[in-house]
Amino acid sequence: MKRVPDLPVEILVGGRLSDIVGQPLRPYSHEAIAFLAELSSRLLANPAIRIYPDLAGFAYWCRKANLQRLARGRHGQERRIGRGIAFHIAPANVPVNFAFSLGIGLLAGNANIVRVSGQRYPQVEILCAELERIAKQPDHERVASMLRVILYPHDDAITAALSESCHARVLWGGDKTIAHLRSMPVSSRCVDVVFADRYSLCVMDANAILAADDKAVESLAQGFYNDVFVLDQNACSSPHLVLWRGDEADVNQAMVRFWEAVEQRLRSKPPFPVMQALDKYTHLCRVAILLDSCMSVTRHQNLIYRVRLKELSSGIEQYKGQYGFFFEAVIKGVESLKTIVGERYQTVTCFGVDPEEVISLVVERGWTGIDRVVPVGKALDLGVVWDGYHLIESLSRVVADC
Repeated sequence: MKRVPDLPVEILVGGRLSDIVGQPLRPYSHEAIAFLAELSSRLLANPAIRIYPDLAGFAYWCRKANLQRLARGRHGQERRIGRGIAFHIAPANVPVNFAFSLGIGLLAGNANIVRVSGQRYPQVEILCAELERIAKQPDHERVASMLRVILYPHDDAITAALSESCHARVLWGGDKTIAHLRSMPVSSRCVDVVFADRYSLCVMDANAILAADDKAVESLAQGFYNDVFVLDQNACSSPHLVLWRGDEADVNQAMVRFWEAVEQRLRSKPPFPVMQALDKYTHLCRVAILLDSCMSVTRHQNLIYRVRLKELSSGIEQYKGQYGFFFEAVIKGVESLKTIVGERYQTVTCFGVDPEEVISLVVERGWTGIDRVVPVGKALDLGVVWDGYHLIESLSRVVADC
């Protein structure tokens, strides 16, 4: 097995790069589950968990009970083994993403070198501190030997050296970044799992909102808040387009009820920074000039901007904003999605709409996009299936007897 060279990087978790142990484990190994479960326990006991909901989400994801549930559904994973060393390049705009990527790599049976963004998020510092503490415990020596979290400025020479030393790469970033990374030479058996730019939307049934009681609407608003505002609409799975199923009169009433509940939720949170409000307004002006299908704009002060569309038109994904910027349209049924869905479309969140209805359309009509259909509030829930990949299978190999 090729040795990883020592490179001019900052080691946030673990020892020297050249000392990493690349010998793989089976998927869902006892060692990996025990390590991640310990991390979950430590995070859940950390007072900072109340401040950062994304950190809490990761802590709940890697609870021992959840990991064991995932392991029970592995279907023949006993004939699998990790590929070796996985090199992860995490995105800059989703702080906790690197930990999910690392967790998936461990569950697949790999040693992992994870590059985090140079932006010093508190969540990253908390996670790295806890990872380092666990890695020093004798009970977790095996997994600690397979784990490095590193930081370095953009440097093609370092990235290329790590790429040539690994057996799999997990790459997160924009289309240009991904294309550049994929142009680098890698070992002949290296597998790339790539997460590039994606677009997501929400579909809601007007009658379902009108029929819901106040508590249910408040819960819906909280779920929508989690999908959108926890990560400032930066996550690839956060919705940017809200589609309303129903006739015009019912939709207008449902819109009022829903958006008032979301606005009320936002008013209980800290105010947006001034620059975010300016960015949102600038984007609104740009959209008004460039997008012919704009019909009207509703502003909830600087909290929410809603652009009503006359019709669904292809290319709407080019105009996504941040910090609570949404397009809206009325549809008769979910089959209307066929006019816009392309390969960039990732997640559909639903309320009052049967997810199976959307999934059936994707599969039966052969749509090139939409990889996930989940209830509102579950957009950020990362699973072992993401962007159409079964990550454990993609990051491990089968030992066959035929």
